[in-house]
Amino acid sequence: MHRAARTRRVSATDERIGLRPSRILLCVLAAGATALGGCSIYRPKPLPWQPNLAPAPTVIVPARDLGIPGLRPEPIDPSKGLTETNVATLAVLGNPRLRAVRRRDGVARAQLFAAGLLPDPVLSGGIAKSPFFTGYDAALTEALRALVTRGAAKAAAKAQTQRVHLDVVWQEWQVAARARELYVEARTLRRLRVAVGRRRRDLEQLYRRDETALAQHEVTATEVSVDLAAWSAAEADWRALELRTNTNRHALDELLGLEPSVHLRLRRPTREPTIDAAEYRSAVAQLPHRRPDLLALRAGYRSQEQRLREAILGQFPLLAVGIEKTRSAEEGIQSSGFNVSLTLPIFNRNRGPIAVARASRAYLYRSYRARLDESVVQADEVWRATQIMRRQLVTLAARRAAMAHAAAMARRSLSAGTLRYADYARLESAATGVDVQFLELRGSLRQAEVVLATLLAWPIGSR
Repeated sequence: MHRAARTRRVSATDERIGLRPSRILLCVLAAGATALGGCSIYRPKPLPWQPNLAPAPTVIVPARDLGIPGLRPEPIDPSKGLTETNVATLAVLGNPRLRAVRRRDGVARAQLFAAGLLPDPVLSGGIAKSPFFTGYDAALTEALRALVTRGAAKAAAKAQTQRVHLDVVWQEWQVAARARELYVEARTLRRLRVAVGRRRRDLEQLYRRDETALAQHEVTATEVSVDLAAWSAAEADWRALELRTNTNRHALDELLGLEPSVHLRLRRPTREPTIDAAEYRSAVAQLPHRRPDLLALRAGYRSQEQRLREAILGQFPLLAVGIEKTRSAEEGIQSSGFNVSLTLPIFNRNRGPIAVARASRAYLYRSYRARLDESVVQADEVWRATQIMRRQLVTLAARRAAMAHAAAMARRSLSAGTLRYADYARLESAATGVDVQFLELRGSLRQAEVVLATLLAWPIGSR
């Protein structure tokens, strides 16, 4: 009877504090269900089996509405033809790789969000049972190191987000520059097809005439052989030009994310901007402040400095505090209080992460210096190359004008009957050859100017 009374008292006590084992389990499950209410749910996303290429460029908006760095406002209407700026804009918008790269911005923002979160508290507990009492212990503990390092972690993540964004901007610049190069090449190839095609037809006609004249013993076999070699060289130039045109067209379609069957209609740009000597010197001086990849490296360096600060803060003792409540299974005595745990920095002292962070900072420092030095040297090389090509272009333009004048005189002499057709055709072929050299050099100069503008982060169409 005494034992029954004691059992009833224990049961009454258990009911009063509400800590029967079954109720404790239900409380834990309820808390878990509440926490899971805010959890994410996994949903699989299968990869596609078909390409996602556009059948035609369909954007008809002004460039100012696109928010692309360095692009001046210029309407885009593919039905009227695309300018150089139009092609660059469409490449930045439609390039498949850029679409994937831009997702890195979302990853960086998620990492910044994660850096600001505090660690979840740890709930621990247990149940013990004796013939007289049901005992338990429960503790709620929170580590305090995250509070110490949270500021540095958030600053590092913020700088890393800026770095990722600037890396994306730099890749957009490079895609835009590549699109402009392909545009310049496409227009150059179009002009070359006219010149090379005319030269090819003239030399073929000359050879056919010489074959007839050889049968009539009016020319020698040596003359016919020379004309055949010239025609064969012109044919080889034409074949190479066809392959270059095919490569250029597919490269442009790929860059713009278009189907390989698309033939873009290109028109003359409204302006062909150049960089003078004063602008070049100013751009080189401002290079660390305007080129996206250099700014990205600076942001990465700031992020690593904060990582080093975070690692240094982590060398201090790891402190965790909490509250606990217990009930003895033998005596039924309840107690509550605080618990503190302290990790003593004797052996580790977070020296490994500190050493890694310092080495990483040193690497980023040297990487930035190397990139800055390389950028200045590359810009100077391309700048001097443009100056050389400009001088060469002036000389070649004078020679081109002289050859065109000589060809015009030869046409008049041919009409007057004072010049053989063979001599006229050879002179016309030579004039066309100079014209081809001029077009190739002018196209190379325009492409070099595009490369220089990219190296200097010079805005597209800034003049």
